[in-house]
Amino acid sequence: MENKMPPVHPGEILREELEELTMSASALAKKLDVPVNRVTQILNERRSITPDTALRLSRYFGTSAEFWMNLQQAYDLKTTRELKGSEIEMVVQPHEAASNS
Repeated sequence: MENKMPPVHPGEILREELEELTMSASALAKKLDVPVNRVTQILNERRSITPDTALRLSRYFGTSAEFWMNLQQAYDLKTTRELKGSEIEMVVQPHEAASNS
């Protein structure tokens, strides 16, 4: 059964965290020691979470880098599936062993 929920960008999660802390993008950028445009682009869902950013966020928020990377991976997979899934299913045929199981 396919999940029909819209994909959630990690920036949405980060926005919620900042709202709870009443913290600005600029303040977070200073805490993470990154350019403010990196944070604002993530918050505006125009930039992906990189491993470097994931490590910084995990250190600051007391989470794991994997948490942030998994959010990004889930978002990327879901959006790509929505954009290209049908096309890929039409042009890529399953390996015979996989289709015989």
